[in-house]
Amino acid sequence: MAESGAPPLPPKPPARSPLLRAEQFVWLTARVLEQRLFAYHFLNGAAEPVEAALNAYRNEDGGYGHALEPDLRGPVSQPLHAARALGVLDAIGRCGGQRAERLCRHLTAVSTTDGALPAVVPGQRGYPVAPFVPVVDDPPSELLATGPVVGLLHRNEVWHAWLFRATDFCWRAVESLRTSHPHEVRAAVAFLDSVPDRPRAEAAADRLGRMVREQRLAALEPDRLDAYPVAPGYASGEHHFPHDFVRSPRSLARAWFTDEEMTRSLDHLAGSQQEDGGWPVRRHRWAPAPALEARPMATIDALRTLRAHGRFVG
Repeated sequence: MAESGAPPLPPKPPARSPLLRAEQFVWLTARVLEQRLFAYHFLNGAAEPVEAALNAYRNEDGGYGHALEPDLRGPVSQPLHAARALGVLDAIGRCGGQRAERLCRHLTAVSTTDGALPAVVPGQRGYPVAPFVPVVDDPPSELLATGPVVGLLHRNEVWHAWLFRATDFCWRAVESLRTSHPHEVRAAVAFLDSVPDRPRAEAAADRLGRMVREQRLAALEPDRLDAYPVAPGYASGEHHFPHDFVRSPRSLARAWFTDEEMTRSLDHLAGSQQEDGGWPVRRHRWAPAPALEARPMATIDALRTLRAHGRFVG
């Protein structure tokens, strides 16, 4: 309180919204692609500049490279880059037509013998890559890589010969899961949320949700993280929360968690914004550039998740 006779204290400036704080972080640190995406989602930006920025990562073989997914450096087209590219195209309403046809031809060429996608093709060898991403000569099919791609193609009603076999693989992989880890579960959810057979998807999601709870793959109490194990191979403290699986209230994964659990999770997400305005990346940090490039992606994802669940962001 001001002393008697002293001039009154100036009023406190209004608290800056999460969105305004995040905007400053994005302009300071993000690549052109994430700057354009941020403008599209939150500043009434147009779709064309986003697609133009994404095209810089596209290769002549129809795939995407050039560290679009920051943990895979170098020019080589990779399925994980393709998944991220499809996510961008889906976000701006351009995941179809010749774009999808061109990418599906590439996915056909890099598929395994059962028609699915490996996480990393051997061409990555010789370029920098995160130490937790194995590069092998004969990579296996991975739900982690295939599920999000197939889900996004179905979501946008894309039909291609490659998609039929890849969908069959995803069904087999999801329905045979007995143990898993958070990133694989998220890939399964991406598939189940968009695959056309809704009764089958609902049944698979119900079983998957029980497994997530039984194996404690989601930290339901953010203030008691020591009660939830971190998956083998994950970074120390790399927990996953209900909001990581439920990116939208319309997701089948929403039924896995109570209202109270979702509220705690979203509160934790909102409270994780850091002093510089960005959200943290919880996975292993193995080099400066990938860590820096991943944070604007995490920041945009956090804001979109909060907004999808009706939280104020600004």
